Amino acid sequence: MLYLGIDQHKRQLTVNVRSEDGAVMLQRQVSTHWEKVRAFFADLAEKARPDGGFLGIVEVCGMNPWLLEMLKEYGCRETVVIQPTERAKQKTDRRDAGKLSHWLWVHRQQFLEGKHPPGLRRVEPPTPPQASDRQLTALRARLTKKRTAVLNGLHKILRKHNLEQACPTKKFQTQKVRRWLAEIELPALDRLEVDLLLPQWQMLDEQLEVTEAKIAERAAADEQVKLLESVPGMGHYSAVAIASRIGNVDRFRRPDSLANYFGLTPGCRNSGEATQRLGSITKQGSKMVRYLLNQAVIKVLRFDGTMRAWFKRIKKRRGAKIARVAVMRRLATILWHMLKRKQKYRYDSPIKKHQEFEAFEGAAA
Repeated sequence: MLYLGIDQHKRQLTVNVRSEDGAVMLQRQVSTHWEKVRAFFADLAEKARPDGGFLGIVEVCGMNPWLLEMLKEYGCRETVVIQPTERAKQKTDRRDAGKLSHWLWVHRQQFLEGKHPPGLRRVEPPTPPQASDRQLTALRARLTKKRTAVLNGLHKILRKHNLEQACPTKKFQTQKVRRWLAEIELPALDRLEVDLLLPQWQMLDEQLEVTEAKIAERAAADEQVKLLESVPGMGHYSAVAIASRIGNVDRFRRPDSLANYFGLTPGCRNSGEATQRLGSITKQGSKMVRYLLNQAVIKVLRFDGTMRAWFKRIKKRRGAKIARVAVMRRLATILWHMLKRKQKYRYDSPIKKHQEFEAFEGAAA
């Protein structure tokens, strides 16, 4: 069998191919023009056929989808997508491709058996529906960020002339405020900027309305999303975003595995006699999920008395920031239980919830 390491870029692929004994038999750059990249993979598939095919490995990036499809098309037996955990001090495309093919060759048996070798953060590519949901929720996040920038620009001009107190309504995002902004007297350049920002505000509102309608449509057809929507503070957007980034919950063996996947567990630097050198959370995984869980904590603490009491005990000892992160981590473990057992959120202690699930499993056995 042959082992293919690929360092992917926009205009070329740097490839490194190893034989069964681990020796490098090919290293070169391949243009990403369709005819050239197809010719390379066709030739590789032909050479690998007598040896039982080939395996491929690539680092995760936004350009992966077409390459993963092409590897499947040309008979790649197993495609491994990994996320690098550290940046090398001496880095070139050729070295990266060689390192990837070496990892693939060393751990070939574990990859073929579907296992996760220690020290490598393997990424499971999303299914087409999950990829669509991720793209849709990421689009909604970008539109919201752009609208926030537009609103901040309007506020800046009003504060410049001390006019915020003159707004006709308490809330800023109303039709009455829009009409007032269109008519208010301002210096020439400020008037020009406001006239340019108002259409952008209107356009972004319309785009967000269309996007949220599409998200609601997808939420109605997904059972996992319906379960997540039972968590206080989670609507269609939050539930679709989190569910699409969790994927199949069965790939997480323990509740803590999901919290670790989203970077909510503390890092450590243990060595020798020092075995409790814990640091801040790792912040690996989806930044969007951590943000959404942080937002959900507000409503969870408001409506779940048991969680609120637990939060207050930690806050008294360690401070509000650490207590809030602890709730986010516990909330991630609750999501694991909800999706694993197909149960909605219950306003109770996760510890008691875990004991109930253990009792349920014992009775079923």
